[in-house]
Amino acid sequence: MKTLSDDVRALLNRPNFAHLSTLMEDGSPKADPVWIAVEGDHILVGTGEGTIKAKNTRRDPRVALSVVDGEDPYWEAQIRGRVVEWRPDETFVGMDAIAHKYTGAEFPWRNPEGRVVLVIEADTIRHVRLPFEHTPPR
Repeated sequence: MKTLSDDVRALLNRPNFAHLSTLMEDGSPKADPVWIAVEGDHILVGTGEGTIKAKNTRRDPRVALSVVDGEDPYWEAQIRGRVVEWRPDETFVGMDAIAHKYTGAEFPWRNPEGRVVLVIEADTIRHVRLPFEHTPPR
């Protein structure tokens, strides 16, 4: 397991969307935009047990995450790792904490059946903060 550097931890702790890639049964990749949280050196993703991402990680726990800062898109991280725990979250402890980070409120969909937090352990981390200013033409 890789330790998250201070720079990567800062990027992940901001309310930046991540893209989680999992592997379909035929080996093809599937990417989903997700909210994330950090717990120690683990990355957390809340989801439903019946989602494709949860089912994919039960079958093959290998995942990849791409995170780009919302204010500075030249600050980014790519993380490869694996889901090491499927933590039950019927009381929304994990999901509410993640939702507060992004919306300032509890997670609005309160169907507790099958809620789970994917706990991801990083094996490879690439982090870069390029010295560009994001000024696309209008």
